[in-house]
Amino acid sequence: MKSYLLDTSALLTLRGNEPGAERVAALLAQASAYRVVCYGCFMSLMEVLYRVWKNEGEAAGRQAYLACQTMPITWVHESPPLLEQAASLKARYPMSLGDAWIAATALQCNAVLLHKDPEFEPVAELQHEPLPYK
Repeated sequence: MKSYLLDTSALLTLRGNEPGAERVAALLAQASAYRVVCYGCFMSLMEVLYRVWKNEGEAAGRQAYLACQTMPITWVHESPPLLEQAASLKARYPMSLGDAWIAATALQCNAVLLHKDPEFEPVAELQHEPLPYK
């Protein structure tokens, strides 16, 4: 079964109904029907919470955070092997700390990373599917 890791940008694309939202919604529908597996990194939960909180207020941020937890996504949390993979990526590529955790999660899950972030483009070992950039 094919696996996908939804980056924070994919989750926010869906929430904002931005270009690419239909692709994210289609993957989540397939995950609900057990045709694909969707993963998410714990870091994306924090990023959704703080970004929506910052832009729309605390109540909206908490609602977005809860909405993510109800999606058909298997959430991957920190572990020593994930930490080492994220550190390796951060040491070798110019990416944010959050993106290093997210890319490491995609690699650990052998998942295609669905994203809107050009920071992932140089990571040769990463399977990725970019959504339309803004």
